[in-house]
Parts: sequence; C-alpha cells; structure tokens
Amino acid sequence: MAVRMRHSKVLLTLALTSSIGLFFLYSPPKTKEGQDQEWMWRPERNVNNPPKVELATPPEKKSTPLPERQSKPIPIEISEKFRQAIPQSSAFWNRKQHFLFKQNDLARSLKGNVSEWERLNKSSCTPVSREMLRTNIQDFDSYPALYKDFLQGMDCRDPPILIDQPSKCRVVDRQGQIFLLFAIKSVPRNFERRQAIRDTWGQEGAYEGGLKVRMVFLLGKSPPDEPNLDQLLHYEAQHFKDLLQWDFRDSFYNLTLKENAFYSWALQRCSHVKFIFKGDDDVFVNPQAMIDYLRALETQKASKLYVGQIVTKASPFRDSKSKYYVPHSFYEGPYPPYAGGGGFLFAGALLKPLYQLAEYIAFFPIDDVYTGMCFQALGINPVVHSSFHTFDIREQDRENACVHRNLLLVHQRSPQQTMRLWKNMLSPLLTC
Repeated sequence: MAVRMRHSKVLLTLALTSSIGLFFLYSPPKTKEGQDQEWMWRPERNVNNPPKVELATPPEKKSTPLPERQSKPIPIEISEKFRQAIPQSSAFWNRKQHFLFKQNDLARSLKGNVSEWERLNKSSCTPVSREMLRTNIQDFDSYPALYKDFLQGMDCRDPPILIDQPSKCRVVDRQGQIFLLFAIKSVPRNFERRQAIRDTWGQEGAYEGGLKVRMVFLLGKSPPDEPNLDQLLHYEAQHFKDLLQWDFRDSFYNLTLKENAFYSWALQRCSHVKFIFKGDDDVFVNPQAMIDYLRALETQKASKLYVGQIVTKASPFRDSKSKYYVPHSFYEGPYPPYAGGGGFLFAGALLKPLYQLAEYIAFFPIDDVYTGMCFQALGINPVVHSSFHTFDIREQDRENACVHRNLLLVHQRSPQQTMRLWKNMLSPLLTC
C-alpha cells in the first residue's frame, strides 16, 4: 500500500510540474532590467573502376525507422555556464529552453523513476499548430516561410531513415575501430560535389598504422518544387554505399534536425568511432594532416575534443533578408563560442552525451550555433585551430597547393577547384 502511495505521489508531482512548466512556457515572463545582452593511403575499393551494378528499383514510399535504441536518452547534467548564458526573456526560444531546464532537473531528481518519466514525457513528432505559435509569438505572421516550417516541426527529433548504411562501420580485423568518420552535410541535387569528394580527400581506406577512415553524406528530402531524385539517390547509395537520407525537407533551418538524426544513427551504427569530422560538401580537407593532428593529441584532450575555427562574441542577425536571420521575438541573448559549421572535429566519445543532451536543448535554426550551445551545456570549451579556415584564405592563395598542404580545412571550394588542388598536392613535381 505504501509503495502505491509513493508511486501516486511521483505521478502527481510530474503532473503538477508539467502543468506549471507549460504555464511558464506559454506565458511571457517578466525580465529583469538590463538582462539582455607524405600521404600513406591504401584504397579499399577501386575508385576508378567501380564494380558494375544494376539499376536498383526505387525505394519504397514507406519510411523505415532504425532499430530500437539500445540505451534511451536520460536526463543529463547541464552546465551552470550555459544556464546563465540564456536570459530569462519573453522570446519564444528562451521560454522554451527554461522550461526544458526544469524538465531535466525534475527528471534528474526522480533518479530511480526515470523510466516512468520517459514514459510520460516521450516526445512525439506532432507538428505545432500555427494558432499556438501565433498565440506565443506576436509577430509570427511576419516570419519567413521556412522559419514558420522550422517552428512547426522543432519538436520532431527522430525522423524515419529512408536510406541507411548499416555496415558502414563494421570491421573484421582485430583493431575493430574506425579512427575517423567524415560526416558531410549535402543535399540531394549536389551529385557533383559528392563525387569530387569521393575522388579526392574523402576516399575511404586505411592510413599509416592501419587507421581506418569512413565517409557518409547526410541528406534530407528534396523540396517539393524540385525534381524527384529518389531513384538516382537510391542508385548512388547502392553504388557507393555512403549515403544516409532521412524523411524531412532538406533546408537550411533543418540542419539542426539533420545533426540530431546523425547522432542517433552514429550511436547505433558507428558508436565506437574515435573521431568525427562534420562539414559541408564544398570544403577541401587535408586528411593526412588531420590524422596527424589527431594522433598527436593527449588522451584527455582527445576524449573531449571540439575543435575548428571558433567564432566568439557573436550575436543574432536581425536583418530579415539574411539567411542567418533570428527575430527578436524568437531569441534574445548572445551566442556561445562555436566552431564554424563549414567543418569541425569532435570526439566520438561525445556522441552519447550530445544525443542525450539534445533532448533538453531546444532546436535552434542555426546549426553551428546550436552545436556550440550543446558543447557549452556539456561544459566543453571549443579549441581554436589555426589550420581550420571556414571563412576561406587570402584570394591569392586559393589555388596554391603548397599553402593547402599545411591546412586541415578550407571552405569554400568548387568541385573543379577540389580536383585541381588534390592533383597538385599529390604531384611528385610539386616543390614547396
């Protein structure tokens, strides 16, 4: 009888706290005054003479979810630094985030009753109504169309996967670990960019010491006003075995959703990877230099790595014509230090805490800012590396192979530039 009464009290506490949380989320709080503010690669497949394959039948219309996660997301400690960095404000995202803080704190306080909390609070992908958004965001109708779409779906975190690569990280030798996984953001129509990467710096293989490198491209679905590329993508995926595609519209504001979907996939398919590089499909990477850098890291630094070209003291763009536009009514406050989204490295050991944490960090429409938020919430500071150039280098050096041999990453390069640079970097005639 006493056990039942304690169980009832837990459920009552959850119900009351959720009700109070909803009140805080959808009722603008009062803000305090002044609160705003040499190259040794061995190919594992013949890139120039790939095996012949027959044209595959198009994928089925029905989406196929990944297998059940072996470990469910659980409440996680959120750093005080991140909590203090989010102002109490009437802005929609700020209210939502402070509500999520309360949810996480309650879930952590329940300890042994976490499974009950998860059952009651399992997020579902139900689009938020525009009526609700208009009620909570006074100028919602002035938001750009893609922004409105983002807001309606910002609680959808686990989209079904359409194209999977379940064997991507399987290894048959004794070492049994992928050293580096390239995870490249792409869109369905960018065939040329993906092929340039496959033909150059993104070739899968083993490096000196048997270090294994793998590659995946991350895609959503084409917008409805673009040609249907499903059959071509299905063929490409079967041919190269490096495409991942999820069932959501591929847009700039959905890059955060793409990131979270990748975390989920990597935890199930590539959970023992040592390091992960996430970048755009128009970057030029020096893989040998990157591997040399990673091999030289101390164990402690390697386990909590988050490195790239770091943006500091940034704040939201308020110009509605900018693709980085963030309305005042959506978010108030500064941005945390973050690695430029063109390309950055992080430790594979952080996959699980990042995915667990994402349950309690409201999706933000700028993906690299959101990533910075997540790392700050984990208490991990980004590391500046002078060989990451996500905002490009001097114009006179952009075709200089000697310059690129000393860099880890440069953004942006066309497929043609990528091919020329790669050929020149590997040329025995090059003298630097």
